[in-house]
Amino acid sequence: MKITSYILPVFISLVLVFGIVRRVPVFECFSQGAEKGISTCLSLLPVLTGLMVGIYMLQASGALDILCNILSPVFSLFGIDSSLVPLCVLSPVSGSGSLSVYETILAEYGADSQTGRIASVIAGSTETTFYALSVYFGSQGIKKYTSVIPCALLGDFVSFIMAGITVRLFF
Repeated sequence: MKITSYILPVFISLVLVFGIVRRVPVFECFSQGAEKGISTCLSLLPVLTGLMVGIYMLQASGALDILCNILSPVFSLFGIDSSLVPLCVLSPVSGSGSLSVYETILAEYGADSQTGRIASVIAGSTETTFYALSVYFGSQGIKKYTSVIPCALLGDFVSFIMAGITVRLFF
């Protein structure tokens, strides 16, 4: 067995021993944490359901293709190939959708091509912005976060551009 197989059991054991030494009711604390976790999941369910429905509607309606066609000239100004635009559009919205596009790019262009390398950097260094915002703000009960979305999307856009620049400079 590898040492990594022991990390989680050792960590759990250390937490238990630390709790017992400090005379903390370990099981009660665990139960309270599990209860809060379940209530957090239930409070996030409507937000995440809406996000998932929106993603599927975007793809099924053809709006994703239209958005990609509109954004392709903007990305081409910064040296991002039009085949990467669907990955850039889906990356802030859907992890599984962007992973599917990423796999398609690698199958078509290869992992060692410039397009494949840029796609790899984008896939490995960007976040599903809308999911993260939904989970964080939903769990905290924050309702007004519209000003955060443009800033987060600008950050995503900069990361896409920097992925292209970085790959061109170093590979």
